[in-house]
Amino acid sequence: MRIIPAIDIIDGKCVRLSKGDYNTKIIYNENPLEVAKEFEAHGIEYLHLVDLDGAKSSQIVNYKILEQIATKTKLKIDFGGGLKSDSDLKIAFESGANQITGGSIAVKNRSIFEKWIAVYGSDKIILGADANNEKVAVSGWLEESDEDLVPFIQDYQNKGIQYVICTDIAKDGMLEGPSFDLYAKILKQAAGVKLIASGGISAFDELPKLAELGCEGTIIGKAIYEGRISLKQLENYILEKC
Repeated sequence: MRIIPAIDIIDGKCVRLSKGDYNTKIIYNENPLEVAKEFEAHGIEYLHLVDLDGAKSSQIVNYKILEQIATKTKLKIDFGGGLKSDSDLKIAFESGANQITGGSIAVKNRSIFEKWIAVYGSDKIILGADANNEKVAVSGWLEESDEDLVPFIQDYQNKGIQYVICTDIAKDGMLEGPSFDLYAKILKQAAGVKLIASGGISAFDELPKLAELGCEGTIIGKAIYEGRISLKQLENYILEKC
């Protein structure tokens, strides 16, 4: 299972929110590159970079930070937040993204998202299936859609999607543990999906449980920043799995 730390960006700074609420913003570092370099120094290869300003404004905003991290580290970056147009996607890939995550766009403009899968390939496009009460949420989690989570994922599997990041919004940033039951359900009903668990990770011993369930990766945010999981623990976990 891949370990994927998260950096969320507002105003060029590394922040975390609780349940996606912008009013709960905590700034952890003024310099995201510094954070990314620290991850890399501990043997981490992957990064989940979220442009929260972009998510709110419905267009890419913090691509310069993406470019900075991509050129000054070897981290493989998946980038999301506000990607709504072909030009947004072009900027993201030209700025160094290895993969992009589309969430709201996959609900609100299926034709463009399906085109991206066809043009860039399913190894480059991740479906962001963020949910509240098993309903897909959109627009930086400010809106809930009528889409049921599992059929939504299954439908995109039929369109070629392999990678899915699923965040249970009720858990995000709360340090209460991930949604094991939800992930088990997805892995059972959407067979073959490369599921990346996100939201609620609070302790190191949750990671082997997610791996045992069959998650392909896990995104860890606040637990790192609050010192619940150390980078040394993650480094050792990665080395053990090599």
